[in-house]
Order: sequence, then structure tokens, then C-alpha cells
Amino acid sequence: MSAARGTPGSSSSSLPPHDALRFQRKRRKMAAERQVAGSGGARGGGGGGGAAGPAAVLEENKENEKPKAGGLGDSLGLEILQIVKESQQQHGLRHGDFQRYRGYCSRRLRRLRKTLNFKMGNRHKFTGKKVTEELLSDNRYLLLILMDAERAWSYAMQLKQEANTEPRKRFHLLSRLRKAVKHAEELERLCESNRVDAKTKLEAQAYTSYLTGMLRFEHQEWKAAMEAFNKCKTIYEKLASAFTEEQAVLYNQRVEEISPNIRYCAYNIGDQSAISELMQMRLRSGGTEGLLAEKLEALITQTRAKQAATMSEVEWRGRTVPVKIDKVRIFLLGLADTEAAIAQAEEEETKERLFESLLSECRDAIQAVREELKPDQKQREHPSEVDSGKVTNIQYLHSYLTYIKLSTAIKRNESMAKSLQKALLQQQVVEDDGKRTPRPQDLIRLYDIILQNLADLQQLPGLEEDKSFLKEIGIKTLVYKAYRCFFIAQSYVLVKKWSEALVLYDRVLKYANEVQAEAGTYKNNLKELPDVQELITQVNAEKYSLQAAAILDAEDEPEVESPSQVKDGKPLAERLETFCLDSSLVSKQASLVHFPPEFQPIPCKPLFFDLALNHVTLPPLEDKVEQKSKSGLTGYIKGIFGFRS
Repeated sequence: MSAARGTPGSSSSSLPPHDALRFQRKRRKMAAERQVAGSGGARGGGGGGGAAGPAAVLEENKENEKPKAGGLGDSLGLEILQIVKESQQQHGLRHGDFQRYRGYCSRRLRRLRKTLNFKMGNRHKFTGKKVTEELLSDNRYLLLILMDAERAWSYAMQLKQEANTEPRKRFHLLSRLRKAVKHAEELERLCESNRVDAKTKLEAQAYTSYLTGMLRFEHQEWKAAMEAFNKCKTIYEKLASAFTEEQAVLYNQRVEEISPNIRYCAYNIGDQSAISELMQMRLRSGGTEGLLAEKLEALITQTRAKQAATMSEVEWRGRTVPVKIDKVRIFLLGLADTEAAIAQAEEEETKERLFESLLSECRDAIQAVREELKPDQKQREHPSEVDSGKVTNIQYLHSYLTYIKLSTAIKRNESMAKSLQKALLQQQVVEDDGKRTPRPQDLIRLYDIILQNLADLQQLPGLEEDKSFLKEIGIKTLVYKAYRCFFIAQSYVLVKKWSEALVLYDRVLKYANEVQAEAGTYKNNLKELPDVQELITQVNAEKYSLQAAAILDAEDEPEVESPSQVKDGKPLAERLETFCLDSSLVSKQASLVHFPPEFQPIPCKPLFFDLALNHVTLPPLEDKVEQKSKSGLTGYIKGIFGFRS
């Protein structure tokens, strides 16, 4: 064996060929396991650096600490649901990454076994161990089994995602779910011990019932699944009623998660009233996630398709249009339910999800109509087939769906505007630090979008001659213009531009008075619009306060002004010795110097004129001139040849 533990070369030379080959395979397998463990630790570090970083070490030390007990004397306790939810949210399930959560469970299991010295053998041999009641001196032994169940469950959910493209993985999925149920039942059995508190026992039973219900749900054993889910729901409801509101939040969330599963099982058993409740649950939550998502969507689509078979036409603006496209029929059937859910929704986030869902379905229906419009437009290109200008049924249906889309967008923006208005009013009472507070400019942007949608409504084909429709759109445009002007004026008030704000307030009153004058016969169709009378009252109050603020601001100006602020019109270069507050120096028209500079007299170089030369008598030069003439040619020749004396 000493040779086997040496270098790879020595192991192959000193062992028999068969043993040497087996030893090399074993070494390669161990190296691969270490590499996988290292890469898994790097992924589990949160995406930044390896698992050996400071953050990973702190996380490992925190997880290896003893979990918080239930607080019932010396008995063991484990917050099962809280631990599960926190681990899932922090390690991948917030984004639906079950593979990352599975890796986290494996690493945490390894750390717990190392901390508790509960190892399953060594590198060379596996020795299985089970947690027994005699070992329950620490609640981390219960956590071991919980992490085993969570690892098997996360692997099953990962396989469920992959089974959409690879159906054979469904068998492996069911095997992993059975493994998770087995670990959960072992956890429940251990919690029956007298060393464990009552709360942990109930949570273990609820956890086992939840996993059992999921397994039966996948097997399509609806009755058994509903019984398990009902047991889980009952336990969590009892726990929620026994503790404070803060502690009951997790239990209530779990109850809300399994309620659609119970109603789906009831529907498959034969309760036909469950389908309406499922639809309402889906609409209130803005879409279902998890185990039931795909099946519930398919069920709702199937139910609406059955109802759509009886729907053949729709009436809008006095014209009946046949509906032959199935996707459009399904959308129109679900339109009333979605609008009712939006009206009943109390939270803004729920309303926003419902609006987005409705707009998405409407866009899909419009796209289906456009595909039908293409051959119809090719036929209408021939001059012989062009009628007197009346649009076809399919084009009118397209206009109707576009009207629904634009109207829904207007309602959504109006709902957002109302929530922003409430936030502005609360901001005036309580000021929050560190958060971006809403401003009037945000509302201006929303009303700009609403006005653009109204302009698109006026251009819908087939409604050019509908005077009442165009009149309604015109009145709605005036209402939203009034609100837009009001918030523009509010933004000017914030920067103390009193005159601009006052002019805009007058414009608001003008729009509001026009609406009141023209909305006599259309009041029934304009009930959903904001109340213009309230806006008039608010504008009058704002005008009085604005005028008072402007007067006070004007009175304050002379008091603040000092002699150092008075400008004398000189540029900066000419008053450097005196201090003066001049705001124009930081503007684009700062007065620094005179440019071009003015002409100034300067001393010039003197000019001298010789005037005395005319009065000077010069000496005679006749003698010198005669001597030069005497020399003549002879002197010149002598000078050339060098004979001059």
C-alpha cells in the first residue's frame, strides 16, 4: 500500500495491472469530485469571487451556528418554514434558479455534517448514518434532514423545468419528489420525540403534508392531493392564529400559495364552481407561480375556448361585427372578468399587474387580427372592389380592439396619476429622507401620454362619421388638458414663477368651464372622468394663495436689497476696487469690459522740419573744385599705375 500512496508512476509499476487500473480510475474520480465541489462553491458565493472569500466565510460561520430554538424551555425547536423561505429567497428561487438552490443545499449539508462530526464515512468508503432520537441533543440534526428534503425537492423542480423539452425526465422528477417526501416523513417522525416542542411538531407535519400533496398532484391523484393540501392549510392557519401578526405573515403566505392547488384538485374531482374561484385567484394575484402555473393557464384557456364556441359576434357603437378568430373570442370573454378584478383590487401593485396582463392579451388579439387583415388589404387594392368608403368587418374589429387597448392604457395611467397625487399630498405632510419623492413633472408626463392616446382614438378607421364619439373624445381631451395645465402650474409655483403659474391657472379654469358647458348630454358616458368641479375649487384656492405669496415675495425684495447690489452700469474692469453683487456676471451676457474699446488720445513721435537751412550762408568751395579739375586725366593715369606721389 505504500507504493499505492506514492506518485502515480510508482503506483502503476508496483501494483498488478488490474489493480493499478482500478486505482487510477479511483484517483480520477476523486479529482473530478473535488473539482465539482470547488466549482459549486464558487457558484454558491453569490456570483462574485470564489467560495473562500470573506463574505463566503462569514456566511458559512453564520450557517454553522445553532439555529434559533422555538423558545419553549429546554426543548428543541426549529423554525422550519422560516428557514426554508429565507434559504430559498437568498439562494436562487427569487429568480426561479432551482439548480443554484440545490447546490446551496448540498454545500450546507456538507458544512453541517462537518460541524456536527456526522460524516458519512471517508474518501475511500461510504458509511451510511441515520439521525436517531438519541442524537437529538442539538436542533442542527433536524436541520440536516430538512436540507436533505429541500435538496431532493429542488432537484425535482429543476427536472420539472427541463421536462418541458425532455419528457423522459418526468420519471426522475417523480423519484426525487418521493425522496423528498421520505426525508420529510423522517423529520416528522423525529419531531414526535418528547425533546421537540409542539410548534416544531406542527410545522414538521405541515411540511410533510405539503410535499405529499405535491407528489400526489404530479401523480394526478386529485383526492389524495387535496386531502394533503387541506391538512397543510389547516395547520398553517392554526399556527397563524396562535402567534403575532409579524410571525403569522409566513404562514398566511403559504396558505395563499396552496389555495389554488386545492381548488384545482376540487375542479378535477368534479366541483365545477372551482373554475371561477381559480380565475379570481389568478386575477387577484396577477398570475400564478409554481406547481400550478402551467396547468391553471391551460385549464382557463380550455374553459374559455369552450365558452368561445358559442360566441359568434360582438356589438360596438351600434354595429354588429362577427368574430371568427378564436384568440379574439377568448380575449373578449375574459375582458369583463379582468376589468371586474381591476375594480376590486385594492393594492396598486395588483392593479398594475392586472393592467399589464390585460394589455398583453389585447396586443396578442390585435396581432391575430392584423394577420387576417393582410389578405383583406390585398383584395381591396383592386379599384373594382373598393366600396363606398365603409370599412370591412375585420377592420372594424381591429378598431374595436385598438379602442380597448388605448382605453385600458388611459385607465392605467389615470390610476398611476391618482396614486402619485396621493403621494404628493402625503409629501406635504410628512417628508421622507433618502427616497425619491414624487414631483408634479411626473404627473405631467402621464397626462401627456393620456392626451396622445386620446389623439390616437380620434384617428380610428370606421369612426370618422361618429359625431358623438368624437365629441366624447374632445371633452375627455379638455379634462385631461385641464389637469395637465394644473400640474404644470404647480411645477412653476415650486420655482416661484408666480406670473407663469397664474396664467396657467386661468387656462385651467378656461378648460374646466368648457367641459361643464359641453358635457350636458354626455354626463352618463363621462362618469369615469375626474371631477372638474373639484379641480375648479382647488384652482381658486391655489390662485388666492399664489397671489398672497407673490405679494409677500415682492415686499421682501427691497428689504433684502443693499447698496452693494446697486449697479452703476460700468463693466467689471472699471469697478474692480468696489464690491458689488451683480448676478449678470454668471449669465451668458456678463459685462466685463467695453468691446470694442473706445478711442483715446495718446502722445505721438515728434516730427522735425529743418527751416533754418534756407537762411544759412555756406562757405565757398571753389578752391577745392579747381584742384580736382587740375589733376585731370594725367592724375588718373598715374593713380592707376602707382606713380602718384
